[in-house]
Amino acid sequence: MNKIIKWITWALMIVGVIFTILVFAQNGSDLSVNLLLYWAYAMVALAIASIVYGIVRDSIINPKNVKKIGIVLVGAVVLIGLAYVFAPGTPAVGYVGAPVSDGALKLTDTVLNLTYFSVAAAILAVIAAAVMDSVKK
Repeated sequence: MNKIIKWITWALMIVGVIFTILVFAQNGSDLSVNLLLYWAYAMVALAIASIVYGIVRDSIINPKNVKKIGIVLVGAVVLIGLAYVFAPGTPAVGYVGAPVSDGALKLTDTVLNLTYFSVAAAILAVIAAAVMDSVKK
């Protein structure tokens, strides 16, 4: 099963890279950007479906893990809530295009904050792993 998942993951990544190259090759034409966005939507839907499947499967196999899953979900909701609270929702400096709604600006800033949180967590995880590895040796 792991080999199948590995090959599927590689195939999805290759398709994503091809779509990205297509956008750059066509200088960001509407068709290529829309294709890339639809691919991103499909990947998000696949990720959500995988998470839900994993939660349901784990809950059936080991019902004791439901408490841990609930804690993780509450943590995710709190993190998203913090990202939303800290999102200023201010318009981009120098933007001269069509006006953007306040809700869209707030949502965009929320996603940016979540990205910043994720990058910080990844960096801390790498540092913590290096420290833990050096302490073990």
